[in-house]
Amino acid sequence: MRASTYPLVDAAEAAALVLDNTPILAAEDVGLADCPGRVLFDDLMAPAELPPFPASAVDGYAIRSRDGGGRLRVVGESAAGRPMAGELPAGSAARILTGGVLPEGADTVVMVEDVEPADGWVSVPMGFPAGHNFHRPGDDLRKGELVVARGEPLGAAEVGLAAALGLPRLRVHKRPRVALMSTGDELVPVGQTPGPGQVVDSNRWALLAALHEAGAVVTLLDVAPDRPEPLRELVVNALRDHDVLVTSGGVSVGTHDLVKPLLESLGEVHLGRVRLKPGKPFTFATLPFGHLAFGLPGFPVSSLVTFEVFVRPALRKMQGFARIQRPRLPVRMGYEAKAAGDRTEYQRVALRREGGELVAVSTGSQSSSRLMSLAGAHALVRVPPGDSGIAAGATVEAIILSLPT
Repeated sequence: MRASTYPLVDAAEAAALVLDNTPILAAEDVGLADCPGRVLFDDLMAPAELPPFPASAVDGYAIRSRDGGGRLRVVGESAAGRPMAGELPAGSAARILTGGVLPEGADTVVMVEDVEPADGWVSVPMGFPAGHNFHRPGDDLRKGELVVARGEPLGAAEVGLAAALGLPRLRVHKRPRVALMSTGDELVPVGQTPGPGQVVDSNRWALLAALHEAGAVVTLLDVAPDRPEPLRELVVNALRDHDVLVTSGGVSVGTHDLVKPLLESLGEVHLGRVRLKPGKPFTFATLPFGHLAFGLPGFPVSSLVTFEVFVRPALRKMQGFARIQRPRLPVRMGYEAKAAGDRTEYQRVALRREGGELVAVSTGSQSSSRLMSLAGAHALVRVPPGDSGIAAGATVEAIILSLPT
């Protein structure tokens, strides 16, 4: 065991440093099928009006309000995709179906429930006013109007609007390509029985899920052995085709912890220790050609908490998200929380609803090796260093991972 040469950096300062050194990825044009979850590179402006024509909102009859109503001759039909040709003559009506184009000359639609059809004629209420039961051009969007702002993710409604506007492709930020690996001779693959002193490699799979949720395109690398040359070869090869390297384990100060020295030889290590629990040995480096490297601790909870605090916001910045942090909500503490000495601690809590409040309760032991403390967690609560902690009943801001049903 050797003493660390890296200073202990405050957690908030470390998070800001990571983001300051994180680039925003370039743009690419993708088809609508690949747009969900992607982030717009530029503001999306409406290239045309929506709807593009006056369209009936109901099944009924299109009329000229100036005819005054009464008994009108039915001269045609306008269905969705099959508009009636020509102008609607005076003293007549056109049968119209939902989505059908309002015939030229018509200025209102009477619902089918409000008329009496008979032998090519229809009786409509007298004095029926203009402007009823149809959508005017531009009612949904006017030409040149902002549809979706840059930095916003594309969901079902946004993709649907793009399709309605006739846009088969959109300009979005590229997604970060992440190489993910675990390190350590003690790790065995899932499904293999561990030998003496060995453990199943669970971190890669937990981080894989977290990376996918954050929008990354992930390549799973092999488990890296605790030997410098094979580790170096694996990392150097991975960096040829990836924007980000995420490792789990090998970042402490033991003789087999080789990630920090490797990153030092390849680029600049900005962080080697953070005043944080769990996650003190978190490591962050920048490498040539704009690559980023995150060395996460080997303990499962430390690995996922440092991912939430440092890696996820960086990945979202790379994708151009306008909002890179998880939402924060006020919660009332249902227990007294104290940090570990001089380190900020992110405690895992479950939330329950009590009236109009969210109440935070501990998920149990906060040990960095106890993954169950995160499995049932709805939020992270930041407990400041020192002896004061957070009193039960106090209201604090929590980082929301999910909400209770």
